[in-house]
Amino acid sequence: MKKNIIIALSCCLLGMGCDKKLDIESSKQENVESYWQTAEQASSAVIAIYNSLIQDGTYMRMMPALTDGRGDDFTGDSPWGDLVQTGQFTVLSTSGPVQWVWAQWYQLIYRTNQVLTNVPTIEMDQALKDRLLGQAYFLRGLAYFTLANTYKAVPVILTPPVESSEYYEPTASEEVLWNQVIADLTAAKELLPVSYTTVSGPDANQIGRVTKGAATGILGKAYLYRKNWTAAAEQFKLLVDGPELNIYSLMSNYRDNFKPTNENNAESLFEVQFADPDAVGGTVFNYGGEPNANWKQVSSVGHTYAMDGFGYSDFLPTRGIYNAFKEEKTVDGQLDPRLLSTIASFEPGISELAYGAVWKNPKTNIYPRKYTHDGIPGYTNENNGVENSGINYRILRYADVLLMYAEALNELGQTTQAYTYIQQVRTRAKLPDLATVKPNMTQEQMRDQLAHERYLELAIEGIRINDIIRWGWLYNSEKLQILKEHDADFTTWRPGKEYLPIPQRELDINKNLLPNAAN
Repeated sequence: MKKNIIIALSCCLLGMGCDKKLDIESSKQENVESYWQTAEQASSAVIAIYNSLIQDGTYMRMMPALTDGRGDDFTGDSPWGDLVQTGQFTVLSTSGPVQWVWAQWYQLIYRTNQVLTNVPTIEMDQALKDRLLGQAYFLRGLAYFTLANTYKAVPVILTPPVESSEYYEPTASEEVLWNQVIADLTAAKELLPVSYTTVSGPDANQIGRVTKGAATGILGKAYLYRKNWTAAAEQFKLLVDGPELNIYSLMSNYRDNFKPTNENNAESLFEVQFADPDAVGGTVFNYGGEPNANWKQVSSVGHTYAMDGFGYSDFLPTRGIYNAFKEEKTVDGQLDPRLLSTIASFEPGISELAYGAVWKNPKTNIYPRKYTHDGIPGYTNENNGVENSGINYRILRYADVLLMYAEALNELGQTTQAYTYIQQVRTRAKLPDLATVKPNMTQEQMRDQLAHERYLELAIEGIRINDIIRWGWLYNSEKLQILKEHDADFTTWRPGKEYLPIPQRELDINKNLLPNAAN
């Protein structure tokens, strides 16, 4: 049974939204001032921030869907045009899902700004205060990191809105936006504990809260995305062999990272906590609005990805990613074990059934398996046509850290050293020693190898399109042709369309907000 912060959401968050105590725009100032008085109130306000991560616009459904859908590992297979058009880079600024993603992340930012503004003045245990502020800094940094990768340039808001104010924040420059990401994650890293098992207070032993390791990892990722290779390598080194944070390791079973069992394991630096539907119950899906006591607190990713008859089948793996898994056999001549953890496919003598039955055209069709309940004993929610999933969504895994560290080292001219960290990921997949099969690679060859390793290891995890963008592949004719061969959706890509458009509703309301090239 999960012992984590999500268990407390339905009771702790009732005061966060339903009585409007934190809604400055609809409450009198004295009510707000009377709220921010105690450590208990501060703790509840931080839990409210986490709640924004389990709503439809974030990780309950749309953040994975609209990010995976734009990669060359996933393609739309839905009657819902918004999802297919997103993958084809033609989605409109009036799209509901595009608006939900924007709104949910800014809801989270609004809540973090409340905490960061009001909690410092509350008299309470300083260690607890630091932990609460550290979590808020991390979650705001994560929000701006995600918005930067999704919309490219957005307003940077750092304080709660002033009552009756008609001022709207303008679009920030990319430099200002990314500097804020790094500043928030740096602050979080300094304030957060390595673990909550050693702290005392209301958050003691609560699994799922943000830690120093999570902040270090996402900070390193932000530096990597900005091509600050030295700073990125410094952060990843702390996680790989630092004196305090080298507490992470790869799970022996790859699929343990995407099941409702063995969550918050040694490979996970941070994951979004969804509730076991049988344990929490509820009648209302957390698709939006304010939390209430009937919220299910569940994920709909599994149902969205599962094949027809077991879910919505809104997306399918591409032939590109399927074929990539077949390029190299294991040391004992078998299929890469990550294939059948990622994709449900017909493999004679190995995998001839999936989702409990033979599907149509079993020798040709392929379906997603990662983040679904397929093949997990005792978990049949998709089969019942119910959108309940308690599978936590992994934001950062140690495997990603190892591959990013290798990438940073390669860009710093330390290509030989990069082999060590790539091989740790390959060894888990039982693949041959890279230094033996591809010795003495040049820096450019290693770049291509790392891209291949990330394609396989991190498929359908909301990462591929970000890699494609930051590597500049869309503006490289040779790489763009490869993407088109992997996924026909890339034939309709046009410059600037790799990002989601700024929602038209936001442009209509905020005259200081600028459209992007996707509008």
